[in-house]
Amino acid sequence: MTEVAERKRDRIARRQVDKFDARRTELAVATLHTLAELGYARTSLREIAQNSEFSHGVLHYYFADKRDLVTEAVRQYEAICVTRYDDVVEHSTTAGQLRDEFRDMFFATLHEDAKLHRLWYDLRNQSAFDPEFRKDVREIDERRELMIWRVVSRYAELSGARPATSPTGAYSMLDGLFQRALLARLSDVDDEVQALRAEFPQLLDRLIDHADR
Repeated sequence: MTEVAERKRDRIARRQVDKFDARRTELAVATLHTLAELGYARTSLREIAQNSEFSHGVLHYYFADKRDLVTEAVRQYEAICVTRYDDVVEHSTTAGQLRDEFRDMFFATLHEDAKLHRLWYDLRNQSAFDPEFRKDVREIDERRELMIWRVVSRYAELSGARPATSPTGAYSMLDGLFQRALLARLSDVDDEVQALRAEFPQLLDRLIDHADR
């Protein structure tokens, strides 16, 4: 009976942990837009509560502090975003199709989710000063790098070529372009965004090596 009782207590404990984690995820996702609007420096659990339907007490129960909430919120957002281009990679049958659809999605999300992307870069910048962010930021960055590499390696394959850089190099180049375009978008410098969009195909081609063609 003791063994049975222990197994039952373990099941109950696991369910409680699962419910707690599920509630954390729900709260993080629900407050994501508030976080994206306020940014890290201007955010506290109390301010988030004032701008959402959740009380300060509820948020404080599930999150130790704003660092905990911001990290969880960005983690949940990125869990969705890192598969953003997978459909394009899967169904594209020519290099031109992949290049054009990738470019369209790349710049569409720049407009549709600008504030959410701003929150990610805010968190990444904070990790340079706060070591408690670094592990989570590196994990998110690694997933983003793999996302970009799936595009670049497939583009090289469809072009009859091979990648001309490492996954880290490809990600650094395209992420740098994206961050620059994001800053231009947030500053309403549309000419710069359009110039980067026009240059995008040539930049993508620099990531592959046509020497074997």
